[in-house]
Amino acid sequence: MAQHKSAEKRARQSAGRRTVNKELKSKMKTVVKNARTEKDKEKAQAALKEAVATLDKLSAKGIIHKNRAANQKSKLTKLVNKLANPPAKAA
Repeated sequence: MAQHKSAEKRARQSAGRRTVNKELKSKMKTVVKNARTEKDKEKAQAALKEAVATLDKLSAKGIIHKNRAANQKSKLTKLVNKLANPPAKAA
């Protein structure tokens, strides 16, 4: 248990940051999963754009390491690029 006023404040700040970081990591996992599971190429590209933005924000804030963000963006981009284009509709 914290004995000093500054240690008590630090404990409160840490608890708040831990909560925010947990929420942001959960959001990151969700957007990555959405991009990964999408079958339609256009929807997958939109999901990829959102995932890349989220990963960039989290790496900029130091919540995840920049190399982890780069690795995930690379893997997702490869996956989305591998998806087949939808067949063109006949007029």
